[in-house]
Amino acid sequence: MSDKPDLAEVTNFDKTKLKKTDTQEKNPLPSKETIEQEKAAS
Repeated sequence: MSDKPDLAEVTNFDKTKLKKTDTQEKNPLPSKETIEQEKAAS
């Protein structure tokens, strides 16, 4: 066996079979203003 993976399946993959999904950020990072307020509070 070689060290390289077989990419034949990847090159033949049909993207049109994929479903469209909407991603939502579950844990967004705080804004720069929020970080500055917390630094000033401590």
